[in-house]
Amino acid sequence: MAYENNDKKMESIYSKRIRAGKRRTYFFDVRATRGNDYYLTITESRKRFDDNGYDRHKVFLYKEDFNKFIKALGEAVHVDGELGRAH
Repeated sequence: MAYENNDKKMESIYSKRIRAGKRRTYFFDVRATRGNDYYLTITESRKRFDDNGYDRHKVFLYKEDFNKFIKALGEAVHVDGELGRAH
């Protein structure tokens, strides 16, 4: 997957697409900086209800924050699991 950014092509090192329902898709793309460090973009793409294109929201996550992000995500998912059992 490539896209134009400041007249340079940015190639994904890894890309994963997750479809979540009829109108929402998540994209996980690992890319390299100019200094060859990795970063992750997480993109939520939602089809507009008027069927006129997509709304996209993007989060950039840099290599030094990967472990903190994974830990926090795991804790959040665990809390959701705990809440689900209480009902």
